[in-house]
Amino acid sequence: MTAEDQVAGLLLAAGQGSRLGAPKALVKLGGARLVDRGVALLSAGGTDPVVVVTGAADVGVPGAMVVYNPDWPTGMASSLVAGLRALPAACGAVVVALVDQPLIGPAAVQRLIAAYRAGAVAAVAAYHGKPRNPVLLASALWPEVIETAAGDEGARAWLRAHSGLVTAVECADTGRPDDVDTAADLARVGRMLAGGAAG
Repeated sequence: MTAEDQVAGLLLAAGQGSRLGAPKALVKLGGARLVDRGVALLSAGGTDPVVVVTGAADVGVPGAMVVYNPDWPTGMASSLVAGLRALPAACGAVVVALVDQPLIGPAAVQRLIAAYRAGAVAAVAAYHGKPRNPVLLASALWPEVIETAAGDEGARAWLRAHSGLVTAVECADTGRPDDVDTAADLARVGRMLAGGAAG
């Protein structure tokens, strides 16, 4: 496999989960921690290796390379930067996912990778036309993204400033981008998973 072909997975899982009452990485849904669900999503979608950025809870994650971000309280951008800097130089691109979106399906990751293989340098999963997560970034873009990432925006500032380079990939039929921010969110998403309503 050439460097161009290798697509890594990056799971941002450093948040404290203040509204949930526990770090999001450790919160369980259907018997599995959100961090393990996120790793499974990226692996099943075809990324390798998978890097997990932790913070509020520095936890072990089987099947992934764990990077601790001591600056996690400053916001998501610091975790994105820590993760991008930790990726192997051999990777041609990365798919970035968030730990608190467990209804996203592996097919979304697969479609982003397919867009990259077809020539996209940046691709964003869209749901009914609205861009959300995950996001794919070719390695040539990482230095610029690292330079512009700030606060809780992650790669959003770069994506907005370079919209002409971003390919939207419709993924509404593969899952949902619902965030798990509160106990009510967790209960609702749990019911959806149990009812097979993720798609």
